[in-house]
Amino acid sequence: MVVLALVAGGIGLLVDGVEGLVSGLLGVVLAMLFLGITALSILIANRWFGDPLYVQLFFAIVLGGWLLKLGLFVVIMIVLSGQPWVSPMVFFLSIVTGVVATLIIDVIVITKMRLPNVSDASLPTQAPTDRAPGVQLPTVVPEDRAPGRHNLIPEHREQEGPAEDTPRS
Repeated sequence: MVVLALVAGGIGLLVDGVEGLVSGLLGVVLAMLFLGITALSILIANRWFGDPLYVQLFFAIVLGGWLLKLGLFVVIMIVLSGQPWVSPMVFFLSIVTGVVATLIIDVIVITKMRLPNVSDASLPTQAPTDRAPGVQLPTVVPEDRAPGRHNLIPEHREQEGPAEDTPRS
């Protein structure tokens, strides 16, 4: 990001003078700020690793960071929209270049990560919570609940309405 700031500031200085320099540097700084908010939200969310609600907390915190970034972006764009010292094209291109650079960094990090496919954890043969205390489970499945018997039609049915041989009105 420092290299990107130097390049964006240098190109901005050549294209639009001091306004271009400031716009280029400001665009890269904003891209770094938004990248930092994402990294910080992930670091904060990982503090709950191992908690039963870890996944929900992780995504809630990361989504909160994303909403914070969106709100900050809108406020910053409103504040900077009419400033005479901002070169809009240099500012826009430096933000876009900063975002693309952070995406490239993310892709490189993700492709270089080494994650195990299988952990060294051993699974128990029977979990202690599989049986409720004091409950004896039946060892034989009742005939009406046996697999493959749910679609059979019973041999005799109970009469649920008037008999068939009574006259209808």
